[in-house]
Amino acid sequence: MEIRGKFLALVSLGFAATINMSGCSSNPQQNALPADSTVVALGDSLTYGYGADLEMAYPMVLSELTTWTVINAGVNGDTSADVLARVEEVAKKAPDLVLLGVGGNDVLQRIQPETTRTNINATIDTLQSQDIDVVLIAEPYFSTSALFGKASDNPIYKEIAEAKKVPLYSDGWSEILSDDTLKSDRIHANATGYRQFAEGLYEYLKEEGVAQ
Repeated sequence: MEIRGKFLALVSLGFAATINMSGCSSNPQQNALPADSTVVALGDSLTYGYGADLEMAYPMVLSELTTWTVINAGVNGDTSADVLARVEEVAKKAPDLVLLGVGGNDVLQRIQPETTRTNINATIDTLQSQDIDVVLIAEPYFSTSALFGKASDNPIYKEIAEAKKVPLYSDGWSEILSDDTLKSDRIHANATGYRQFAEGLYEYLKEEGVAQ
């Protein structure tokens, strides 16, 4: 865990509570967001909730669990370039937190991983430059075998999270999209799957000290 120098161990608990979130830590890194916070879930069809009624999409379920206002900014078919093109619009809303999940369509469209990495990095840079916290959400690497078996996270997300020092919620989508009972098709969750994802993300955000 990065703690910006050993001397921080000597400062008061009041100062320690202001340390920003770290992608490598399982300990709370900031004060939990209050109930009236605005959070944007930015991403593709997994954020949008394709395959289920929109009120069952994970941002809606997360809103119920946290009592935050969670804006669903997921768009079916969006690639990392599409999300990058929309991030300024999201930043103008001045949310307290952005949950960023994109990249699966890049793999399906055979976009070069370096292009995906560049786009996600630029999206995070835009948000961080305006003091907006980001939690990155890993998506599966949709290989041919993964479509018919067990999905696993694309390793690009861990690399990005470490480089940008943002928290990474890993394995959530991979676990759900490896279970046929939680899917509406080969690459999307059903209502039960979206709820399970939201519950898992909520537990992770509590562990990180972001949610209560």
